Amino acid sequence: MEKNYNYTRRKMFLPEYGRHIHEMIDYLNTIEDRDERTRQAYIVIDVMGNLNPLLRDTSDIAHKLWDHLFIMSDFSLDVDSPYPIPTEKSLRPEPERLEYPRKRMTFKHYGENVERMIGSLKGNPDRAAVEETLENIARYMRTKSYEYNQEHPNNEIIINDIKRMSHGGVEVDEAALGSLKSEYRMPVAANNGHQKKGHNGGGKGPKNGRQNQGQQRRRG
Repeated sequence: MEKNYNYTRRKMFLPEYGRHIHEMIDYLNTIEDRDERTRQAYIVIDVMGNLNPLLRDTSDIAHKLWDHLFIMSDFSLDVDSPYPIPTEKSLRPEPERLEYPRKRMTFKHYGENVERMIGSLKGNPDRAAVEETLENIARYMRTKSYEYNQEHPNNEIIINDIKRMSHGGVEVDEAALGSLKSEYRMPVAANNGHQKKGHNGGGKGPKNGRQNQGQQRRRG
């Protein structure tokens, strides 16, 4: 007796329809008369609709069923469809190839957006707005530099980096930026407070309590 295992059968493109629907569609391809093949395809569409009652709530159920019919035939079925016949490329379009960024970043730890923001300040006539923006950018640069190097950078380094990223196109108020201080604080662990409280609790734990009770019995 010849055994028929699933792994030897043809791949089911839409398993939710089951093996029998796929075999019915395979049978359609064996019908030589195109008109008869089309008539049988409409019957298979009706069966598919009965197997998926949830699709009845959708407005384009018929269109979806015909698309599923062609998908399960591996786009090889030749019948007269009431809808545009889909192709594998139209239903499974290949993503467009993305160009890999070729621009080299001189200051990777600051990020590309910092350089963009500094570049956007070129030619801005509002001097007060430029200085305020540069101060905010400088504070952010100090934070990122600390996260990257684990030490607070000198303000002169931040000023020189801003000049290099702006290519001399932004006037920098060195006196204002030189007085900046870091506002970055390392996060405190959540359980540190509990550990300190328990450590400085004056020995009121259960172990100390038992010791005190023993001392009172000996005194009595």
